[in-house]
Amino acid sequence: MLVDNGVVGDSRVQKTAQSAADAGWDVVLLGCSPTGVAEQWRLGGAEVRLLVMTGPATGTGGLRARLLARGGPLLRAARWARRPLEYAQVWFWRAVEGDRAWRRLEPGLWNYERAFGAVIDELAPDLIHAHDFRMLGVGARAALRARAAGRPVKLLWDAHEFLPGARPRRDNARWLPAHLAYEREYVPYADAVVTVSPMLAELLQREHRLAELPAVVLNAPAVTTPPRDSGVAPDLRRLCGLDDTTPLLVYSGSATVQRGLDTVVAALPRLEGVHLALVVGDASAPYVRELLATAARLGVADRVHTVPYVPHRQVPALLASADAGLIPLHHWPNHEIALITKFFEYSHARLPIVVSDVRTMAGTVRATGQGEVFRARDAADLARAVRAVLADPVRYRGVYEGPDSPLPAWTWEAQARVLDALYRRLLAGRTIKENTAR
Repeated sequence: MLVDNGVVGDSRVQKTAQSAADAGWDVVLLGCSPTGVAEQWRLGGAEVRLLVMTGPATGTGGLRARLLARGGPLLRAARWARRPLEYAQVWFWRAVEGDRAWRRLEPGLWNYERAFGAVIDELAPDLIHAHDFRMLGVGARAALRARAAGRPVKLLWDAHEFLPGARPRRDNARWLPAHLAYEREYVPYADAVVTVSPMLAELLQREHRLAELPAVVLNAPAVTTPPRDSGVAPDLRRLCGLDDTTPLLVYSGSATVQRGLDTVVAALPRLEGVHLALVVGDASAPYVRELLATAARLGVADRVHTVPYVPHRQVPALLASADAGLIPLHHWPNHEIALITKFFEYSHARLPIVVSDVRTMAGTVRATGQGEVFRARDAADLARAVRAVLADPVRYRGVYEGPDSPLPAWTWEAQARVLDALYRRLLAGRTIKENTAR
């Protein structure tokens, strides 16, 4: 398995590796070391190796370093001034190279090949499970090398998001066209594709003209008895210093502008006595500090609490003492099609869900009756939705009980069976090493 991050904090990747190992596969998960030092450990029965990324130094000396340090209007002006050149670069290299243009527009993608390529070749896998778009090319090239040497290898691409609808991760005009070209070049080499929602599966099939609709593996939580080393989840209310009667909303996950947390803070003055817990990775991050400053200006700072992440198996238990889970996403193409991890974590915590009117999750909440939908970026409408779920929590929580509960299908255990069947189909007829699939 290949992933372009440090594994820790990526619950989908961790669950995929661990459940595959539990099913009897010999799993080596390769990721990127965030510290610049190679690391190795075990994740259940899976071996994790974090590799050191190498490549040409990018440097931030001179004028560029001073602009980045200063920020503000000067930096914004410099970024806008370079846009015409960037657009010209995109146009020229796409005209000359087609989908190979990423080599000129985003040459840093080669750094993943430098770090991963030789390690994959040495491992000589039967199957490569490439997580997300950056690892698709790395996996495809490794499969091509193996096949050229007479060793058949299957490549599974796990598409975590719809790249054409993604927000560029760098502030330049080259990033998205380059990565789109990279993805298009290597998709044809995938023997199968798996993704995170039915709508995304349909989009991927149309975008890449796939012969087969991608399999869907939801970002659902594991609900079986956790391993002994996973620990006991802390109590969210105790962490916030609250008693059992204080109304408590929770948001768990990445804190970025497009996640809409500013709308939640703006709604708090309309929700007398209601507290907000932000379960975030870094309470000192600039956006979180901005939220806390806004809360102070609005006079609700004493009702906003930051709480650190816990291991992914503990998340539903951590959240369970809240009164409602929040998903205040802005409208963005990938937000419209997603069924994100926190949606399922809130569901397994038996929380009513208050979600913005992004298409897929809003449609699911309306269909199940497990929460309320509000207009994205509308603090007054968010407050209305919160008041509705606080007024009748039994109605919303009742969806999770009884024979019609959606929860049995929304578990990682159910999703892992889909993946295991896909692995076996890809390797059908192959003689697999004894220490792989049982």
